[in-house]
Amino acid sequence: VQLQACGGGLVQAGGSLRLSCVGSGRSFSFYGMNWFRQVPGKEREFVAAFSWSGDSTYYPDSVKGRFTISRDNAKNTLYLQMNSLKPEDTAVYYCAAIRISTARIMGVLDYRRYDYWGQGTLVTVSS
Repeated sequence: VQLQACGGGLVQAGGSLRLSCVGSGRSFSFYGMNWFRQVPGKEREFVAAFSWSGDSTYYPDSVKGRFTISRDNAKNTLYLQMNSLKPEDTAVYYCAAIRISTARIMGVLDYRRYDYWGQGTLVTVSS
């Protein structure tokens, strides 16, 4: 499984960005994809996730109401629409893939359960 993320950049506070992540690979259909972010010196944290079934979405309070996760299954592409960005959203954003069978048992919020990671895309929000 390979993941390729893009869409990061520099934006002013209050602005918007849309991240994309394309997944590929022979066994890709057995995996679900979600978004995480990491600030240097801090632990990686989830920012948006689909449940293992894809029927529900999860967001931490810090981004709820501002970020939206979506996907286009036909294109194997995951998106993260980020609105009303704040300086504290500055981080490297990663898409990650977890086996659906793992997600069903262990959930989707713990980054340590994920098997594959994209290269990360830097989002910088200036004040």
